[in-house]
Amino acid sequence: MKAIVCTRYGPPEVLQLKEVEKPSPKDKEVLIRVHATTVTSGDVWIRSSTFSPWFFIPGRIMYGIRKPRKTIPGNELAGEIESVGKDVQQFKKGDQIFGIFWGTSFGGAYAEYKCLPENAVAIKPANMTYEEAAAVPIGGLTALYLLRKGNIQSGQQVLIFGASGRVGTFAVQLAKHFGAEVTGVCSTTNVDMAKSLGADNVIDYKEEDFTKSGKTYDIIFDAVRKTSFLRCRSSLKQRGIFITVDWPLMTALWTSIVSNKKVVFGIANRIEDLAFLRELIEAGKLRSIIDRRYPLEQAAEAHRYVEKGHKKGNVVLTVDHDGKTNGKNEFR
Repeated sequence: MKAIVCTRYGPPEVLQLKEVEKPSPKDKEVLIRVHATTVTSGDVWIRSSTFSPWFFIPGRIMYGIRKPRKTIPGNELAGEIESVGKDVQQFKKGDQIFGIFWGTSFGGAYAEYKCLPENAVAIKPANMTYEEAAAVPIGGLTALYLLRKGNIQSGQQVLIFGASGRVGTFAVQLAKHFGAEVTGVCSTTNVDMAKSLGADNVIDYKEEDFTKSGKTYDIIFDAVRKTSFLRCRSSLKQRGIFITVDWPLMTALWTSIVSNKKVVFGIANRIEDLAFLRELIEAGKLRSIIDRRYPLEQAAEAHRYVEKGHKKGNVVLTVDHDGKTNGKNEFR
């Protein structure tokens, strides 16, 4: 089968299209014919090994000291089940699924086929293409997990910093679903998109600094790792919560000791929540935003684009099986 292989850390050019052995499912696994996957900022960081200074050593330990431990990138996908292991109970050949994977299954979506445990996938939303569905798991589950961990309540004032990004686009929609009044923060070119997702108010960060407006919020959600609790704390109400996709361990500990405000972070790990997201999607209450689509063969170009840091929502890789894909084979 064809796959994008990364055998060393470096620029996008280290991603090479190669022929590799097609996997076979174990007893509790399903073999997925991959139709779409995504290129995330996490994929870019792992490929280039450009982790935050505090995370450099842990990152190398997790992903490989001298070279990537998993040579095929990608951690979310959508596709069709090709075959199932003998002990699989929930799925059958032909089921259309989407999924996300961690732990021993980490990596491997930039390929024509991928084996996953049956508890790592869920039935794809019926009203989504493979490309749209592939863009849901990481951003959708992360936003849902962190908003719930932040104990979001109806009527709260919630600010999403990075409302046009992978996590932010889902955070805006989910916060509205939970009954919050949502303020999105993004660049000028993305203001209309944030409004279309349901944001009640949108702040163009190039024109206005929300921390200097005097307005306070119950929750401030940094969805892009570009602000901090220290910068935002005066904009939080008493007992307000700062949510972040970063890992500010010491800040969270310090805040819990000296303040009545709180810092929330973590990794989504409940595959069951994909069913909840699917229900919202099929009810027309949640959608994924796709900035560009690239064929698998142009993974390096897709990484180059994501690396610029200006993508809207998600960048998708489509996988061509014998000339048949569910979507166009060029970026748009």
